[in-house]
Amino acid sequence: MRKSIIVSLVVFSATQVLATGFGLKPGLWASKMTKQIVDGQDRAAQTAGATSQMQAAMASMPPEQRARMEAMMKEHGGPAMGSDGTTKMCITPEQANLDNPIVQKNCQPATISRSGNHVSFTVNCSVNGVTSTGKGEATSMGDTITTQMDTATHMANGETHTMHFESEMKFLGPDCGDVKPMSRPKASQ
Repeated sequence: MRKSIIVSLVVFSATQVLATGFGLKPGLWASKMTKQIVDGQDRAAQTAGATSQMQAAMASMPPEQRARMEAMMKEHGGPAMGSDGTTKMCITPEQANLDNPIVQKNCQPATISRSGNHVSFTVNCSVNGVTSTGKGEATSMGDTITTQMDTATHMANGETHTMHFESEMKFLGPDCGDVKPMSRPKASQ
């Protein structure tokens, strides 16, 4: 269970590489993992089940405890997640106009290559002593951006796990409603 939580955190961090400068518009976006393979096993259903369990657990918490948990998630850059596993993110005009990707605070893009509506990249992430390196590509098609990525995660105990995931982001509109902009994004230098 602990391994799947850590792997999920690293995957969550890696999915937060948002390709700017080639189709990311300011406003509300919905992102959903469409494929997740960990160590050769399809984990998409398991991840969806864990998300549902987490949401059910939060719903049953006393209001003060739920508020603390939500504040902690927001503090760590966690976007709003729907019951279907879709993550909603608010992108500011400044973030959309960045020349380099927006990355989660625990990740750094190492290389970026653009060609038309296609971006290839590598990324390095570190969360609580767990490191992950990967390479991926994203393609922009109108109001949709698809991403696929392969990573190797190195656990503190020496284990290594491989992951392949695919995700799809859809532009929902210029108004973010009550979804706050992503916290403290970093652009590669």
